[in-house]
Amino acid sequence: MATHTSREAVADACVQMLDTGFFRALCEPVRVEILRQLILKGRSDVNTIAAQMPQDRSVIARHLQLMERAGLLHTQTEGRHTFYEIDGPAIVSRMSGLARTLESLVPICCPRPEAEG
Repeated sequence: MATHTSREAVADACVQMLDTGFFRALCEPVRVEILRQLILKGRSDVNTIAAQMPQDRSVIARHLQLMERAGLLHTQTEGRHTFYEIDGPAIVSRMSGLARTLESLVPICCPRPEAEG
């Protein structure tokens, strides 16, 4: 029964981690392209980002807001302009947490097969 409980706890932790706005935010091609633009240009406002994209500025602004809420970006407002930057430490922390959760899952549900001798 302990193995079942352990499996259930790890499965719940894994699903909880994957079923978040953070990972859903990474599943949209437009948002991936926004990340690409921010990697290439660094800190940018919505007009700078939208100038490189086929979508309207208002669509890009909504994507940026969602990405900020998901923890992918952080913002800084200067006067009437909001600047966006990738929040590298937060992304690394989330990905490291996922790796740790998956590492704890492997021995419980999917160990390597014994070497055949």
